[in-house]
Amino acid sequence: MSHSSKKPVTKDYYLKPGYIYLPDRPTTISTVLGSSVAVSLYDRSKKTGGMSHFLFPYVESRQKTTAQYGNIAVLTLIKMMISNGSDISNLESQVFGGAFNQEYTKRDIGRDNLKTARRILAEKKIKIASEDIGGELGRKVVFNTSSYEIVILKVDRLRSSDWYPYS
Repeated sequence: MSHSSKKPVTKDYYLKPGYIYLPDRPTTISTVLGSSVAVSLYDRSKKTGGMSHFLFPYVESRQKTTAQYGNIAVLTLIKMMISNGSDISNLESQVFGGAFNQEYTKRDIGRDNLKTARRILAEKKIKIASEDIGGELGRKVVFNTSSYEIVILKVDRLRSSDWYPYS
Protein backbone atom coordinates (compact mmCIF):
# COMPACT_ATOMS: atom_id res chain seq x y z
CA MET A 1 0.00 0.00 0.00
CA SER A 2 1.49 3.29 -1.06
CA HIS A 3 1.67 6.16 1.40
CA SER A 4 -0.73 8.28 -0.70
CA SER A 5 -3.56 5.73 -0.46
CA LYS A 6 -3.74 5.89 3.33
CA LYS A 7 -6.72 7.81 4.64
CA PRO A 8 -5.80 11.03 6.44
CA VAL A 9 -6.30 11.07 10.18
CA THR A 10 -9.70 12.41 11.20
CA LYS A 11 -9.57 15.66 13.13
CA ASP A 12 -12.11 17.09 15.58
CA TYR A 13 -13.79 20.45 15.15
CA TYR A 14 -16.30 22.19 17.42
CA LEU A 15 -18.80 24.23 15.38
CA LYS A 16 -19.88 27.33 17.29
CA PRO A 17 -23.32 28.90 16.78
CA GLY A 18 -23.30 31.30 13.85
CA TYR A 19 -20.55 29.46 11.98
CA ILE A 20 -20.17 27.22 8.92
CA TYR A 21 -17.47 24.60 8.49
CA LEU A 22 -16.42 22.72 5.37
CA PRO A 23 -13.26 20.75 6.20
CA ASP A 24 -10.61 19.86 3.63
CA ARG A 25 -10.03 16.42 5.16
CA PRO A 26 -12.07 13.87 7.15
CA THR A 27 -13.33 15.58 10.28
CA THR A 28 -15.65 14.92 13.18
CA ILE A 29 -17.73 18.08 13.52
CA SER A 30 -19.60 18.47 16.79
CA THR A 31 -22.05 21.12 17.87
CA VAL A 32 -24.61 21.73 20.61
CA LEU A 33 -28.16 22.84 19.78
CA GLY A 34 -31.22 24.16 21.58
CA SER A 35 -33.59 26.24 19.44
CA SER A 36 -30.76 26.77 16.96
CA VAL A 37 -30.53 24.53 13.90
CA ALA A 38 -27.63 22.69 12.28
CA VAL A 39 -27.77 21.60 8.65
CA SER A 40 -25.25 19.04 7.43
CA LEU A 41 -24.56 18.59 3.74
CA TYR A 42 -22.87 15.51 2.33
CA ASP A 43 -21.66 14.86 -1.20
CA ARG A 44 -22.41 11.19 -1.91
CA SER A 45 -19.99 11.17 -4.84
CA LYS A 46 -16.97 12.98 -3.30
CA LYS A 47 -17.58 11.58 0.22
CA THR A 48 -17.16 15.02 1.80
CA GLY A 49 -19.39 17.06 4.03
CA GLY A 50 -19.86 20.27 5.96
CA MET A 51 -22.20 21.84 8.47
CA SER A 52 -23.80 25.18 9.31
CA HIS A 53 -25.19 26.16 12.73
CA PHE A 54 -27.53 29.13 12.91
CA LEU A 55 -29.48 30.89 15.67
CA PHE A 56 -32.13 32.92 13.85
CA PRO A 57 -34.32 32.18 10.81
CA TYR A 58 -33.48 35.02 8.44
CA VAL A 59 -32.15 38.51 8.00
CA GLU A 60 -33.08 40.99 5.28
CA SER A 61 -30.58 43.73 6.05
CA ARG A 62 -27.47 43.41 3.86
CA GLN A 63 -25.39 44.96 6.67
CA LYS A 64 -26.14 42.00 8.96
CA THR A 65 -25.58 39.07 6.60
CA THR A 66 -23.81 36.62 8.90
CA ALA A 67 -24.05 32.86 9.39
CA GLN A 68 -26.09 33.51 12.54
CA TYR A 69 -29.09 33.60 10.18
CA GLY A 70 -30.51 30.53 8.45
CA ASN A 71 -31.09 32.15 5.08
CA ILE A 72 -27.38 33.09 4.97
CA ALA A 73 -25.90 29.99 6.66
CA VAL A 74 -27.65 27.32 4.57
CA LEU A 75 -27.16 29.09 1.23
CA THR A 76 -23.50 29.80 2.03
CA LEU A 77 -22.82 26.15 2.94
CA ILE A 78 -24.41 25.06 -0.38
CA LYS A 79 -22.26 27.60 -2.28
CA MET A 80 -19.13 26.43 -0.43
CA MET A 81 -19.82 22.78 -1.35
CA ILE A 82 -20.31 23.73 -5.02
CA SER A 83 -17.14 25.88 -5.00
CA ASN A 84 -15.35 22.85 -3.57
CA GLY A 85 -16.31 20.81 -6.65
CA SER A 86 -19.61 19.25 -5.55
CA ASP A 87 -22.47 18.87 -8.00
CA ILE A 88 -25.67 20.02 -6.29
CA SER A 89 -27.43 16.83 -7.51
CA ASN A 90 -25.04 14.75 -5.36
CA LEU A 91 -25.81 16.67 -2.16
CA GLU A 92 -27.92 15.29 0.65
CA SER A 93 -28.79 16.99 3.94
CA GLN A 94 -29.67 16.21 7.52
CA VAL A 95 -31.35 18.75 9.79
CA PHE A 96 -31.06 18.95 13.58
CA GLY A 97 -32.30 21.11 16.44
CA GLY A 98 -35.15 23.56 16.62
CA ALA A 99 -36.15 22.69 20.18
CA PHE A 100 -38.68 24.80 22.03
CA ASN A 101 -38.84 25.02 25.79
CA GLN A 102 -41.31 27.51 27.30
CA GLU A 103 -39.15 27.62 30.44
CA TYR A 104 -36.63 29.71 28.48
CA THR A 105 -38.65 31.70 25.96
CA LYS A 106 -42.18 32.44 24.79
CA ARG A 107 -41.27 32.54 21.08
CA ASP A 108 -40.84 29.24 19.22
CA ILE A 109 -37.83 30.42 17.22
CA GLY A 110 -36.81 26.79 16.68
CA ARG A 111 -39.88 26.21 14.49
CA ASP A 112 -39.03 29.30 12.42
CA ASN A 113 -35.40 28.15 12.08
CA LEU A 114 -36.56 24.74 10.81
CA LYS A 115 -38.95 26.35 8.28
CA THR A 116 -36.09 28.41 6.86
CA ALA A 117 -33.76 25.40 6.53
CA ARG A 118 -36.42 23.21 4.89
CA ARG A 119 -37.51 25.97 2.49
CA ILE A 120 -33.98 26.59 1.20
CA LEU A 121 -33.19 22.87 0.85
CA ALA A 122 -36.47 22.35 -1.04
CA GLU A 123 -35.78 25.35 -3.34
CA LYS A 124 -32.33 23.93 -4.15
CA LYS A 125 -33.81 20.42 -4.56
CA ILE A 126 -31.50 18.96 -1.91
CA LYS A 127 -32.99 15.85 -0.31
CA ILE A 128 -33.33 15.80 3.47
CA ALA A 129 -32.16 12.26 4.36
CA SER A 130 -33.07 12.58 8.04
CA GLU A 131 -34.14 15.03 10.70
CA ASP A 132 -33.84 15.05 14.47
CA ILE A 133 -35.84 18.13 15.34
CA GLY A 134 -38.23 19.83 17.74
CA GLY A 135 -39.10 18.69 21.22
CA GLU A 136 -37.85 20.36 24.39
CA LEU A 137 -34.41 18.77 24.82
CA GLY A 138 -31.04 20.13 23.81
CA ARG A 139 -28.90 18.09 21.43
CA LYS A 140 -25.25 17.38 20.97
CA VAL A 141 -24.58 16.41 17.34
CA VAL A 142 -21.42 14.65 16.15
CA PHE A 143 -20.94 14.34 12.35
CA ASN A 144 -18.16 12.25 10.76
CA THR A 145 -17.71 13.93 7.36
CA SER A 146 -15.99 10.97 5.70
CA SER A 147 -18.32 8.14 6.80
CA TYR A 148 -21.53 10.25 6.88
CA GLU A 149 -22.27 8.86 10.33
CA ILE A 150 -24.08 11.21 12.70
CA VAL A 151 -24.69 10.65 16.40
CA ILE A 152 -27.20 12.67 18.41
CA LEU A 153 -27.18 12.85 22.20
CA LYS A 154 -30.23 14.44 23.80
CA VAL A 155 -29.93 16.16 27.14
CA ASP A 156 -32.41 17.82 29.48
CA ARG A 157 -29.87 20.47 30.50
CA LEU A 158 -26.85 21.48 28.45
CA ARG A 159 -23.80 21.18 30.67
CA SER A 160 -20.40 22.84 30.25
CA SER A 161 -18.98 19.35 29.52
CA ASP A 162 -21.17 19.23 26.38
CA TRP A 163 -18.98 21.92 24.85
CA TYR A 164 -15.64 21.29 23.20
CA PRO A 165 -13.05 20.56 24.55
CA TYR A 166 -15.04 17.91 26.36
CA SER A 167 -14.29 17.30 30.01
